Amino acid sequence: MTTKILVKKNTYIDSVSLMAVSTKALTIDGVTNAVAAMGTLMNKEVLHNQGKLNDEAAEATPGDLILMIETEAGVDTDKAMDALVALLDRKPQDGGEENLTFHNIAGAAASLKDANMAVISVNGAFAAREAKQALDANMHVMLFSDNVALEDEIALKQEAHKKGLLLMGPDCGTAIINGVALCFANKVRRGGIGIVGASGTGSQEMSVRIHDFGAGVSQLIGTGGRDLSEAVGGIMMLDGLDALENDEETKVIVVVSKPPADAIAEKVLDRLAASKKPTVACFLGADEKLIEVAKAKGIDLFNRTKPAALAAVIKGGAKEEELDLHALNWPLIEEVRAKLKPEQKYIRGLFCGGTLCDEAMFLALEKYEDVYSNIQKDPSKVLGRVDASQGHTFLDFGEDEFTNGKPHPMIDPTNRIERFATEAADPQVGVIVLDFELGYGAHKDPVGVMLPAIKEAKANAEAEGRHLEILAYVLGTQADPQGFDEQVKKLTDAGVTWASSSTNTGLLAREFVAKGE
Repeated sequence: MTTKILVKKNTYIDSVSLMAVSTKALTIDGVTNAVAAMGTLMNKEVLHNQGKLNDEAAEATPGDLILMIETEAGVDTDKAMDALVALLDRKPQDGGEENLTFHNIAGAAASLKDANMAVISVNGAFAAREAKQALDANMHVMLFSDNVALEDEIALKQEAHKKGLLLMGPDCGTAIINGVALCFANKVRRGGIGIVGASGTGSQEMSVRIHDFGAGVSQLIGTGGRDLSEAVGGIMMLDGLDALENDEETKVIVVVSKPPADAIAEKVLDRLAASKKPTVACFLGADEKLIEVAKAKGIDLFNRTKPAALAAVIKGGAKEEELDLHALNWPLIEEVRAKLKPEQKYIRGLFCGGTLCDEAMFLALEKYEDVYSNIQKDPSKVLGRVDASQGHTFLDFGEDEFTNGKPHPMIDPTNRIERFATEAADPQVGVIVLDFELGYGAHKDPVGVMLPAIKEAKANAEAEGRHLEILAYVLGTQADPQGFDEQVKKLTDAGVTWASSSTNTGLLAREFVAKGE
């Protein structure tokens, strides 16, 4: 292996572009590892932990670009680096207002008089400043950037609220506004159901299930993951609900979130109860006590995504008896149970989508006690990035400990592929759960990039005389650019079991490994 590092001084490139560059760099012949990142302390620490940080990179500032490339023996590393640098070149297309380049938000706002929304994806250290400029220009903001200080988020949302503007984020990855998909989103039909989501893949899952049930989405407003914390107070969630209340296209309102703070959950439920439109709430992991509180307020609250989407579609006028609900396949469950040896008793969930990971984990917790995760609420059952799996383990590879210095796993699944090989070799593993996200912003072939590892793992398990059950969920629609049917066929042709929804994925996984039932 040969490593080369290049530091480009005073060269800023936004995080979305850098994620794409890092992913494309891995397709360069002979390249085994690549990093394109700004010279922040966090990114330099990642390189240091990999043993790749040299003196030049150590002195880089947050305004400097660090390029690192590692190649196989015999490969010309200088040529590989040249190819990486070439990926940074943005070749302008001919004509059209959409190809204009501006150097700041104020300039763009002054020139594009009809523009009323800014999508911001810059280093977290500078993101609040850019968002403030957009608000000053009376623009709604989708703040894709993460690592924004909590106090900055609160201040920005308070200012946006005063101005009657949306401040989606920080760390907001999904939105659909007036039919336009922003960042990570699926191509779903338009319709009368509006969504406010405090989680990216949770919002995607809700929109895709609504589409799958034959209905459509009017608006999908993201809030960012911290919005429903005690500190932030649900400012964006409540403002988003007000926006949908006033949106003529929206006939039914849906809320989806990972578990919110108790006081904020009740505040959101009170706002839903005051709505003049039919409403549905989905708080993953919500206990029966909270569900009863919601019921007393006249709100249908679910702790699973599929029944929440179904309820919304029915409130929009669909008839349940006419819907294809993809019921749980009990003959399949019995078939898989019969293939597993007695010692194969554990689930290992390796997820790109945080909400999908949450849902599968909560469904497992309904049945098992020994459930571990990097997103577990029980401190005694929290796993770190390098910790070995224990019991039933669910890992969200989109969390900061996995993405520091690397693209999101929906773009670059390298971290997950490495962990998959380890889990597949464990003789106590009964089922490995994988999710694959389609749509705008996601990898162009998420199943294809994982397929060699899947085939190798199944072959190794067969050679050892054991069955390795791999359960996969493809989050997407037939209209998504990756080709839904093609992605599913690649999985099933490789002997992978396909689940039809996030909820069914979690239910199947926990039942596959149930013993003595």
